[in-house]
Amino acid sequence: MVLAAINLVKDEHREKNKDKIESYVEDKIIQKLLPPLPKGASSEKQADYERSVERMRERLRQGDLDGLSVEVEITPSSPEAPDNMPPEIIKVQENFVKILGMGSKPVKKEMKVSEAREALKHEASEALLDMERIKAEALQRAQNGGIIFIDEIDKIAVSAGSNSRQDPSKEGVQRDLLPIVEGSTVATKYGSVKTDHILFIAAGAFHLSKPSDLIPELQGRFPLRVELSSLDEEVLYKILTTPKNSLLRQYEALLKTEGVNLVFEEEAIRALAKISHKTNEQMEDIGARRLHTVIEKVLEEISFEADAHSGETIRIDANLVHEKLDNIIKNEDSARYIL
Repeated sequence: MVLAAINLVKDEHREKNKDKIESYVEDKIIQKLLPPLPKGASSEKQADYERSVERMRERLRQGDLDGLSVEVEITPSSPEAPDNMPPEIIKVQENFVKILGMGSKPVKKEMKVSEAREALKHEASEALLDMERIKAEALQRAQNGGIIFIDEIDKIAVSAGSNSRQDPSKEGVQRDLLPIVEGSTVATKYGSVKTDHILFIAAGAFHLSKPSDLIPELQGRFPLRVELSSLDEEVLYKILTTPKNSLLRQYEALLKTEGVNLVFEEEAIRALAKISHKTNEQMEDIGARRLHTVIEKVLEEISFEADAHSGETIRIDANLVHEKLDNIIKNEDSARYIL
């Protein structure tokens, strides 16, 4: 969570200092492309040089120099420690980095101007942004406006039918989780974070257990409970169409790497949602995960033979969806293993 807050604040500061970062990158590239003036140059030559710099800057902004090659120095980033790693382990990792010299020595690399522009933006951010201020602001945001989502909390509940002595680790996890949810100070590699004002949201299927199987203290920290309904056909359709990185977009991008232009027709998308919903009703309801298995079955032959369809546009219509799936759905034994 703290790392997410830091990235968020850093992006905001980058946007605020966008002009300074762009100017820093342009100056670096121009220094590589335009030889410096010799020492003791006359004022007239200095004026000509400045005019040359401005002309080159204009051409750089217009993209006229993107095809040229320049040699830039890039400092490799140090290995990023997980946000929840104990401070003692982080200190050991930092010492190893210092001993091995990882991430400290700049590496010279030749690349196109267009690539160098992107590579130098990280260097510009590190040089121009106040990272200590960013970390402090991120910690404040995490403490006062953070949201932590705990998924599959039912996995640590001890059901009434089981012997609690056989599941000591589950209750132990609950007791470790309790002080964090109640409010405590947690040490991170970026500094201490108080969890008193962080919103904790937990979710679980609770097929084999129920919320009352959690220890009473932990139950008390989640007083608001909501039971969710199964996904219907319309919601499954929205999952396929609304997100910018939906499964359909992912498959389109995947096959585009093979030169295949994949197009899903509206009726086909509706059919995929309808069949996924029907399959969830007939068998175990696995929610939106069903969409993945259904789409994979429709596209398996196209994906396998993608190289033979390079340069083609393949349209996925409702007829193809029904052709691939209808017979499988009718046979529940087959559907159980295939879908």
